[in-house]
Amino acid sequence: MDRPATLDPKSGFCTETSIFHSKRAPISLPTTPNLDIFTFVSTRVAVSTSTNIALIDSLTGESLSYPQLWTSVASVASYLVDVHNIKKGDVVLILSPNSILFPVVSFAVMSIGAVLTTTNPLNTAGEISKQISDSKPSLAFTVSLLVPKLCAATSTFPVVLLDRAPPTHPRVVSSVFDIIKDGKGKIHRGLVKSSAVVTQNDTASLLYSSGTTGVSKGVIATHRNFIAMVEIVTRRFKLDTSLSSEKEIFICTVPMFHIYGLAAFATGLLATGATVVVVSKFEMGDLMSAIATYKATYFPLVPPILIAMIQHAGTIKKNHNLSSLKKVLSGGAPLSKEIIQGFTKEYPTVEILQGYGLTETTGMGSSTDSKEESERYGTAGLLSPNTEARIVDPDTFASLPVNKTGELWLRGSFVMKGYFGNPEATKATLDSNGWLRTGDLCYFDEDGYLFVVDRLKELIKYKGYQVPPAELEALLLTHPEITDAAVIPFPDLDAGQIPMAYVVRKKGSELMGEAIMEFVGKQVAPYKRIRRVAFVQDVPKNASGKILRKDLINLSISKL
Repeated sequence: MDRPATLDPKSGFCTETSIFHSKRAPISLPTTPNLDIFTFVSTRVAVSTSTNIALIDSLTGESLSYPQLWTSVASVASYLVDVHNIKKGDVVLILSPNSILFPVVSFAVMSIGAVLTTTNPLNTAGEISKQISDSKPSLAFTVSLLVPKLCAATSTFPVVLLDRAPPTHPRVVSSVFDIIKDGKGKIHRGLVKSSAVVTQNDTASLLYSSGTTGVSKGVIATHRNFIAMVEIVTRRFKLDTSLSSEKEIFICTVPMFHIYGLAAFATGLLATGATVVVVSKFEMGDLMSAIATYKATYFPLVPPILIAMIQHAGTIKKNHNLSSLKKVLSGGAPLSKEIIQGFTKEYPTVEILQGYGLTETTGMGSSTDSKEESERYGTAGLLSPNTEARIVDPDTFASLPVNKTGELWLRGSFVMKGYFGNPEATKATLDSNGWLRTGDLCYFDEDGYLFVVDRLKELIKYKGYQVPPAELEALLLTHPEITDAAVIPFPDLDAGQIPMAYVVRKKGSELMGEAIMEFVGKQVAPYKRIRRVAFVQDVPKNASGKILRKDLINLSISKL
């Protein structure tokens, strides 16, 4: 990527084009047009004859070495083609918690040119039905406990199990364990043999955006998007594929059905020869035990887990040896100064790294890649390699310079192809020059660090003033009797909208709403004051830790 002469090396901003350029060293992407993500990953890592462990089930200890992973992928891919006639462009669904077989199926589907779609196991049958109606999968993989929910959502396609439970439903036709055991995979130099020619521009996955501000939409990601993501992830963690190097061990509790987990664990990190310890269900004690047992070095997580590690640090350090842990990687929402300092105080030998990305950007966008970068409190980091950005005034569409807040637009090889079957939404989000409108209000400082102010559509409009919920939430979390909080717009006849807080009190606290409003009111401008408070047991969040404000908005309106 050419860097213009008018580029400020300190901020990465070009005064001639009003474009921010990444300050990271550029990455090289393969130019071969006929290349799928599985072929790219499996030939990139030099472990085809090694005994390196790729995946471990933290609960059972069951594992797959890299050679077993490659042959398992080939077996499942051959099964899809030979038994179910799955063709290039057909959609295959995974409905499952984290599993060591999740990457196997993901790679198998994409290797033959089919399209992977995933959904949250916590979704209702009705929610799953909507996604199925939109994406129209030809086959589904799930676990036995979720078969009734899946079959209640649809009755049109066969189901393959991801566990060893005996089939109890007529729609269940096989299990991945049986497919792998039969060993019918056709391997050639570690690659799946298929009659389909898969190109980098072909669709690899159809993931549904979180829908935090509207109806969930199917995001079309290409093999090129995933390949760019793998190169960025590998560069960020400074991982290589040589057999002589020390292998890192990652804990995977982030859901693989979400772009965060799918990008990092089901595809990206397996290009490095690292070991991924898969945690199928979040429980703090089991999670800490897995870190200690398998001597994990990296722990990608979401902010609620990091906060819980701070709050329960005494118990955790007493019962678990976390001395192997080198870095935690937080995504989903920016971390405040108080949270970063609180974690560093409790776990002084562990670095905190942060990242910003969207489903629409294959999880990429910006990151902090060192302790020093993360200590620029509140930042989402520097732009990912090969990335361009603009800060755009939402009203005038003028491009803005350093330290000016506007909507973040991104351009890079990881940006989606568009929204599935929704040209109107695609046109509103992705322009003809490849710029993606993120919907996030942001600014870049004079050193090129990105700061996320809030979601554009989530700003509270109080008497014409714009109130960012994230600012008030960060303030609420500094209260000693509050463990979590979310702020939403509440309709008001005079003001239009007023800030309303949903608050989770610490156990045993009798904190009242009036005290909370007074606490905030002393620290913010009058128009930012919280004017309504409700108490909840939990703040609803999606898989990446983002607050589901629309759920709380609906709850508040239902109380009117």
